[in-house]
Amino acid sequence: MKIQKMYEPDDKLINIIGDNYNILQALGCFGINLGFGDKTVREVCEDQKVDTYTFLAVVNFSVNGYRGFDDAHRLSVPTLLQYLKASHAYYIDFELPFIRRELEEALDENDNLARLILKLYDEYAHSIVNHMRYEEKTVFPYVEKLEAGEAPKNYDIHMFSKHHEQTDVKLRELKNIIIKYLPSDGLRNNQLSATLYDIYNCEDWLAQHAQVEDYIFIPAIRELERRTKQDDVTVKISNMISQNPDSQEKLSDREKDVIVALVQGMSNKEIADHLCISINTVITHRRNIARKLQIHSAAGLTIYAIVNNLVDISTVKL
Repeated sequence: MKIQKMYEPDDKLINIIGDNYNILQALGCFGINLGFGDKTVREVCEDQKVDTYTFLAVVNFSVNGYRGFDDAHRLSVPTLLQYLKASHAYYIDFELPFIRRELEEALDENDNLARLILKLYDEYAHSIVNHMRYEEKTVFPYVEKLEAGEAPKNYDIHMFSKHHEQTDVKLRELKNIIIKYLPSDGLRNNQLSATLYDIYNCEDWLAQHAQVEDYIFIPAIRELERRTKQDDVTVKISNMISQNPDSQEKLSDREKDVIVALVQGMSNKEIADHLCISINTVITHRRNIARKLQIHSAAGLTIYAIVNNLVDISTVKL
């Protein structure tokens, strides 16, 4: 039985496992080896190179459904990638084949219904493998490029989240068919009961895996996308400035005033009223600013103003 409480970095990891033995599988997916004695979560994670905040985010979410980790930027994307990749490997290389062997041993191979059940299971396994292979081929490489500072133009995490669906419908159907339509007795009944227990665990694990992706992984990647694209814009603007180092000196004081007003979100009319000039003069200043700086976007001017100390970043709504 799960004990629902919030676990923290200074809690002993052995106590968390005692409360919730089903997180043992998660330890392996994080790359945490057993034999850690009475060390705290923080100590174990630091020893085994796992981000503590991310580990606890997954554990508390898995145990309690806790979504209060409001600092998506603190989530370690490499740690999440390791966790998801290892989860895939566990499921594809061990769990699916293991349950297939259990079914073979529990079912009568001469029974037509038994053969149909195995076929249904194979269809389920195939759909799961395809889903995970898609993530490994498309999603994970995309995230790794983001981590490297690149911002691929032809994909984003929204495309993944939009089509990310749970694939456990066939598994639920298989489980119900075994319960309703395949009576047995003796040894086979015991084997089927044990197999059903593993199928139920498998169903729970799959749902939890999908939810970790939806509520932890995808928000972390959205935050990474935001930072990467923002950094990309900053680099481009910085390059423009470095290629034209005298650009700020060429701006008149009035043009700098116009930039500051634009960064603060003022319209042309509001700038004119604020600086006591005509709207046509504001438009002329804006045209000269764009020509001198070769910056035409509001975001670009904002970055220019921050880099050149025309405004304080704390006063800017990014």
